[in-house]
Amino acid sequence: MQVMCVKKFDSLTEFKSSGAELVSKGPIALVFAEDETELDTTLRHHQQLGFVQVVCFMPDGFSLPADLLETVVRVRYDMRVDAALETAVNTVISMADKQWMFYCYNAEYLFYPFCETRTVVEMLAYHTEERRDAMLSYVVDLYADDLQSFPDAVSLDRAFIDKSGYYALARPDAANHNHPKERQLDFFGGLRWRFEEHVPMPRRKIDRVSLFRAKAGLKLREDHTFNDEEYNTYACPWHNNLTASVASFRTAKALKRNPGSTFDIKTFTWHNSVPFEWHSRQLLDLGLMETGQWF
Repeated sequence: MQVMCVKKFDSLTEFKSSGAELVSKGPIALVFAEDETELDTTLRHHQQLGFVQVVCFMPDGFSLPADLLETVVRVRYDMRVDAALETAVNTVISMADKQWMFYCYNAEYLFYPFCETRTVVEMLAYHTEERRDAMLSYVVDLYADDLQSFPDAVSLDRAFIDKSGYYALARPDAANHNHPKERQLDFFGGLRWRFEEHVPMPRRKIDRVSLFRAKAGLKLREDHTFNDEEYNTYACPWHNNLTASVASFRTAKALKRNPGSTFDIKTFTWHNSVPFEWHSRQLLDLGLMETGQWF
């Protein structure tokens, strides 16, 4: 697949004013670098899935290998200083009308059914044919099994996941007397559930609409949902649809770096921990994504 002309932009404003051509063809992956942990593997993973363009939002102080400097669009962006993630995502939405987009943080990896043999372009083409403009994904926590050897809880070779402990609750509609919203659920599990005393209530959900099609007026909200309620549904009214997983070290990393939790956590492993196989089949078998009508 041909990679489009690559540039480096000094700000989000500059990217919006002169980078529209770079996001004129999708699907586009947006990667937000909170730190340098596994940033290179994150970018390469999404390139290998077949994203037409990968855009990395990162501070100047972060470095990338030479091959990624040549193939990744870089936008100077520091979420601790500039603005929140949704500000940048919404800016790109306004630039990339009707294009499919995906967003994640560093040390997060998208998996969808059959991703080992089918590109993200093929998968989204099918999803579009089903008249879907968004895809629900579950953020599945990864963590190293040995925090003495890996104090930041990150290890690709020794990554583990929870094989059970996931559940869903009805999503109340505040505008309709808190009746459940149609085809919307709040999903929980993983480290945010097991160590919930260290996680603020609004951040305990693991559902994220991380794959979606840009359109005029669409806005990503702080809670990883959109202002178009149909985008927040897990399926169409007629049958189940494809869902995806985002395998993520982000929660484990935060729990070990936060002074309020790091000393309370000696290990993340428990009786329901299993090695992560880095394969979509494992996530399908555990019910952490589904194929819908795609076989």
